[in-house]
Order: sequence, then C-alpha cells, then structure tokens
Amino acid sequence: MNSVMTLLKSHRSIRKFTEKPLAVGMLEQLVSAAQGASSSNHVQAYSIIRVTDPENRAKLMALSGDQVYIQQAAEFLVFCADMKRNTEAAARTGIEPTMGMTEQLLVSTIDTALVAQNLTIAAESEGLGVVYIGGVRNNPEAISELLRLPEHVYPVFGMCLGYPDQDPDVKPRLPLATVLKQDYYDAQHDPVLIEQYDSEMERYYQARTGGNKSSNWSQSMAPMFSGKLRPHMRDFLISQGFEMK
Repeated sequence: MNSVMTLLKSHRSIRKFTEKPLAVGMLEQLVSAAQGASSSNHVQAYSIIRVTDPENRAKLMALSGDQVYIQQAAEFLVFCADMKRNTEAAARTGIEPTMGMTEQLLVSTIDTALVAQNLTIAAESEGLGVVYIGGVRNNPEAISELLRLPEHVYPVFGMCLGYPDQDPDVKPRLPLATVLKQDYYDAQHDPVLIEQYDSEMERYYQARTGGNKSSNWSQSMAPMFSGKLRPHMRDFLISQGFEMK
C-alpha cells in the first residue's frame, strides 16, 4: 500500500483532544483541500459553519446529545447541505428555479458528505483527529435557528477537529466480499461472513472496554431498525424547502 491507502485504513474516531489549537490558517488550508472533492454537476452544494463562540458551542453540545468533545475540540464544524447559492445562481440566469426536488436533496447531501470526508483525510494527514457528530440532527430546527440557516440549507452533521489525546485501535470493517460484488448482487455468502465479522467485533469491543462491553456489529444495527429514527427529519426538511417531490 502507498502512504495514502495506509492513511485511509488507519482512520479512528477521536473523542478526546488536547488543548493545542490549530495553527493560524490551517483550517482554511484544510477546507481548501476539501473543496477538491467530486461534486455532481459541479454544484458544490455545501456550506461549513465554523463555531468558535463558547456559548454557541455549549448550546450545540446540549442540542446534539451532550457529547462533551463538541466543547473540548480545537474546532467544531457544522456541515450543511446548501442549495441556496445554486437557487440564486439559477435565478440570475432569468429562469424561475424549480425547488423541492428529491434529487436536489440527494445531490446536496452527497456533496456535503464528500467534502467532509476530504477534509477528514486532509486533517489526518496533518496529525489531527476527527469525529463526526450526527447528533446535530436530533434538534435540527433549533440548530438551524442558532446558526441562522436560511431556506434551502440544512445541517447534515457536525465534526470535532483537533489534536488527539487518545490512541484507539482501528475498528474492524466489514469483510471485503460483503461490500464488493462482481457483475451482480450476490449475497449468498454474506450470512457466514457476517457471523465471522460479528465474532471479530465482539473481540474488538471486549478488548477496547476491558471486558465491559459485549456486543457485535449485528447487535449494533438493532437500534436503527427497532423504532422510528429521528422521525422529525422529514417535516423539518420540507420546512427548509427540501420537499422531496
């Protein structure tokens, strides 16, 4: 493997950070590098909110599940899917923009995820660590008000960024054969592979927690499918102009 592939395979979520700040201008360099991400039709439908105000950080922490590293990390970013610029650009050409299409929601969300992952890779190449914060979708309306997000913009996730104060093991990924298919979707061997993977994940959790957690990948999927996960999101997205027509 070359150095880039080694870096990609070494990713860990970091939830403890030192007090060391980023050097002046480093965040701007990271975002500039992140902008090199692929973008559907070059729409670049994202905005990144850098939250530096301590009071707002505290509010965001409370609204996102009380994850303390939101306040502790050197930087906290909120990645937003943003169709506002694109709508206004289209309107300047003299057309009446059609809004609320499901494809617009998909494109802006995918663009946001791609630029965030580029930023993650750039940050890790500089010795920084990150953790994504999906908890911003717990209270997206309140967070949108706090960040003054206009119509056609919504918060997809947050990101804590800083110098790591921990060195966790890399979490095992699914077996390659379960995600890489050839010519057509063939899952006949997946049950056996997933069973083996569950055993691997159980050993990982046991080692990471000193024997205090007994779980596996399949068990970790249960909460996502045992009830309605963030049922408020559909109405919120519609209220922000993402009608999913």
